[in-house]
Amino acid sequence: MNYTDRIFPTNKGLTTYLDELMAQNYQIPTFQREVVWEPGNVKKLWDSIYKFYPLGSILIWKTDLKLQNHRKIGGHQITDPNFNRTEYQYILDGQQRTTSLLTSLHGGSIERKPDFNPLLYVDLTIPIDNDTDDESYHNRFLFGSEIDDRNGEIRQNIGKKKRFDDGLIVKLIDIKNNFTKVQANVFNSEVVNKDFNHFILTELSKIKGVLDNYRISFIEVKGIQVSEVCQIFERINQAGKPLDIFDIVVAKTFKPLTQTSTEQVDNGFYLRDLIDDFRNHNNSEFLKIGDLDYLQILAVIINQNVPNSGVANITDRYLNEIKTEHILAVWDESKKAMLKTFDFFENHLHTKTPYLIPFRYFYFTITTYFYKNSSPNYDFLKKYFWFNSFHNEDLLSNTTQLFQHIEFLNTEKQNRALQFNRFLIDKQKLRSATYSSKGRMSRTILSLYASAQPKDWDHCDREVLVQNFFFTNDKPNLHHVFPTNSEYVLNNQHKNRVTSDSLMNIAYLTQTTNLDITNRPPLEYIKDYDKAEFEAIMPSHLLPLEILEWARTGQMPDNALDLFIESRVDNILADLKSKLSGIVFEEMDTIEVKETIMIEE
Repeated sequence: MNYTDRIFPTNKGLTTYLDELMAQNYQIPTFQREVVWEPGNVKKLWDSIYKFYPLGSILIWKTDLKLQNHRKIGGHQITDPNFNRTEYQYILDGQQRTTSLLTSLHGGSIERKPDFNPLLYVDLTIPIDNDTDDESYHNRFLFGSEIDDRNGEIRQNIGKKKRFDDGLIVKLIDIKNNFTKVQANVFNSEVVNKDFNHFILTELSKIKGVLDNYRISFIEVKGIQVSEVCQIFERINQAGKPLDIFDIVVAKTFKPLTQTSTEQVDNGFYLRDLIDDFRNHNNSEFLKIGDLDYLQILAVIINQNVPNSGVANITDRYLNEIKTEHILAVWDESKKAMLKTFDFFENHLHTKTPYLIPFRYFYFTITTYFYKNSSPNYDFLKKYFWFNSFHNEDLLSNTTQLFQHIEFLNTEKQNRALQFNRFLIDKQKLRSATYSSKGRMSRTILSLYASAQPKDWDHCDREVLVQNFFFTNDKPNLHHVFPTNSEYVLNNQHKNRVTSDSLMNIAYLTQTTNLDITNRPPLEYIKDYDKAEFEAIMPSHLLPLEILEWARTGQMPDNALDLFIESRVDNILADLKSKLSGIVFEEMDTIEVKETIMIEE
């Protein structure tokens, strides 16, 4: 299709549009936002129509794809689950206005307003005061609750109730469907008294003209991919949440429950329920990963295991190619593989939360490795994780690298010979790393601390991370061994190269222990924990022994923070060398190179 044919502006009569909606000629996909229905806004909408102001275009997507739909709008059934056609019309933008207009004319029900009747009435006795009248609509357009006087109990409604009884306040839908009868009632009313020139009759004719002649603008788009809908939807909803490709795929792969015969029932398919059920029937912090993560895990597994699927990558363009039968073909084994992946993170690496995973692509690569793998090599997987997490280069940050990793893991999975490349790490990156909720090196270092299964300093037989999850927000409960506001740090800032914000100055502690320490210097608070059990559990924090020796002697050098951090870096490197045994391990130190250049200059 030519690009110039993709967008077609058109218009349609207001009541014609609503009649076609009731006839199920339009669909509202489930990725549409929830309607916020406010009576005042509905009145203002009708005031714009009354004055023939433009409402803004309604965006319609025409496609041959059958998506999951909202089956009701304002309580009205607008979708037949068994209805099929060659072209569907989905309302991408305009659901709010459509719901308001439909329920105003045809009544219905409004979510979270169970006792409210949205049917709209018009008071024909309310004139427009002047050309700039912007307030009379409050009284012109009314809801039933504003007319009912409860037999005189609500005094402010008594006059309106009388005008309603006299036929001067009428339903909008009656003006549309029974105009002749409404007109006769008004003409014969006591107020009009068969006066052909009465302004109330003029007002009635105006309302009828509005309903007959007001036209709504539409923008119809055709020939666009599902993935493009995300971009279109986001750009026309600047203040709203961007539409996720997950919502599109959910709608596209939906199949309703149907009964093909008295004995055969097709249970249908709804991806969101499938994933939510998986989350609800298992136990892991990692089950909380995002919907897009699950979708991309499935995409990679489909890519690897479903021939000719068309799912060549994990970008929106290819996620759009996922079909219901693809998901069903891999789902059962994918569930097993995902649970093994989550178990690997939690109970083999001892990273207790998704907030500790350096690359989200690990979910895809490792789950693919576990998929239909009867004899996974956990020692190999651990090396794979630490090698790529700590390597000086970002080795898993784009889709090209993703599929290179999958090929590497498949080599081991198929028991073919493989070899890791050399491992390179920059000591300065360890020293200078600071906390960042999404930073790769930050998560990597904190993962390593977690993997050592750190013990509580006070109750040394207790694991810290069993008691506390630190990463429920962007400000985790992390303890600075040299507290940043302690007197020592503040007095010796210029005598240490590394700042106290370095992750080398971080340890996992329970909230209680952290509060006990507050901003006291280590020379003071370490004494509170100095016992044989504490010294024995220091390696679980990769802590150097110097800090304990300083506390025992009561003396600490001015550059103690630097000395402590250097020892911590050495402990981390020693731990990594153990984890990556058999792999060529190379260290570099860019700070030394920088200092050499400065000396030469």
